[in-house]
Amino acid sequence: MTEFETAVVAVLKGLGDGEVLTYGEVADEAGFPGAARAVGNLLRTCDDDLPWWRVVAAGGYLKAGETSRQAEILRSEGVRVEKNRVKV
Repeated sequence: MTEFETAVVAVLKGLGDGEVLTYGEVADEAGFPGAARAVGNLLRTCDDDLPWWRVVAAGGYLKAGETSRQAEILRSEGVRVEKNRVKV
């Protein structure tokens, strides 16, 4: 695993139920500011062992292609989701 992957995985594993970050926030916390797209690319290949559902696009928008599943999981964790968007 690369240094970037290791850092992103550590950030995601540190998130608890109901905690949601944007791709950019994950990149920043991992020490790779500006790497939001790379975070998205990494999450596209991960399985459910890594809480990908806790990461959303800027503006709170859910992951394209997985919106129903992501919304269901987030709601089960107490996150308010409306119209495929996390409400703060």
